Amino acid sequence: MLHIMGRPSSFVFLFLLHSFMASLAWSDTNITTDKSALLAFKSFIISDPHNFLANWSVSSSPCSWIGITCNTRHGRVHSLNLGGMDLKGTISPQLGNLSFLVELDLSDNDFHDQIPNELVKLRRLELLNLSYNDFHGQVPVWIEDLSSLEQLHLQNNSLSGFIPPSIFNLTLLDTLDWNDNLLQGTIPLEVGRLERLKILRLAGNKLSGNIPQTISNLSSLELLSLSYNSLSGGIPSEIGDLSQLKTLYLGNNQLAGSIPSSLFNNSVLQDFELGINNLSGSLPINVCVGLPKLQIFYVNGNDLSGQIPSTWHQCIELLELQLDDNKFNRGNIPIDIGNLTKLQWLSLFNSNLQDYF
Repeated sequence: MLHIMGRPSSFVFLFLLHSFMASLAWSDTNITTDKSALLAFKSFIISDPHNFLANWSVSSSPCSWIGITCNTRHGRVHSLNLGGMDLKGTISPQLGNLSFLVELDLSDNDFHDQIPNELVKLRRLELLNLSYNDFHGQVPVWIEDLSSLEQLHLQNNSLSGFIPPSIFNLTLLDTLDWNDNLLQGTIPLEVGRLERLKILRLAGNKLSGNIPQTISNLSSLELLSLSYNSLSGGIPSEIGDLSQLKTLYLGNNQLAGSIPSSLFNNSVLQDFELGINNLSGSLPINVCVGLPKLQIFYVNGNDLSGQIPSTWHQCIELLELQLDDNKFNRGNIPIDIGNLTKLQWLSLFNSNLQDYF
């Protein structure tokens, strides 16, 4: 019995040793793949004014390079963070070979041209930040295939597109940020599902058309920023269904119609900014009743009329209030505003109100 058991034990040992050596060879091969991908990426950079990438060389391990973090378990490149380094160039397609990459941050540089399609191979990617560069073209259609993505930052580029209703069907994203682009064409109609989306920023673009009603599908949304675009039509009442929404930025657009009453019934909303649009109608007299956490309230630069709300003392957390440049009924500034002990900013000029309490 002992003799019979001994032979399998030797076999198991040899098998485990072989597997271990194969694993080392596999790991070495793949870290070599990572190194090749990163060196190819470096070769596409035409300007590194601060020499941040000076230690990126064939003779050293990528895990020791500036901006690189490796996974301690696999020894593979886990994150590439070169934000704010004043780099200039394009993104090499070989960057898509970093198969263990979880975070890619190239923000605040001078990268240009289009975002390469090869990045679709980064299936473990959770954070993609290409903001504050000069990327052109449309928002990549392949974004829908990055099923692990939690944060997407593409703000302040020169991307083209507008908001289709289907964009609000993405999942597994915690942040989608396309702020400050020069969007003019079409954002791809199929980008996934956004059931876990917490932050959506499309501000500072040239987006046009209506805000899709399907935005109500983003049940986890905490911040919605569509400011500084050319959006028109009415504000969808469905935004009021976003019970987790804390920040709403719709200012500096061409939105018209009245402000949906559903927006004034949110127990967690803190920042409410709809200034500089073409909104009309009146505000609820008891605007603060349904917004107990309200800290910032901007409706300036619209065509609002009717009686100005008078029971401001209910907004006990209010820090900033802008009602200027509207057409409220002529009258005195509500005395109740004087009870806002936390108020730091107040703007009421050109709203048919007297300049005294």
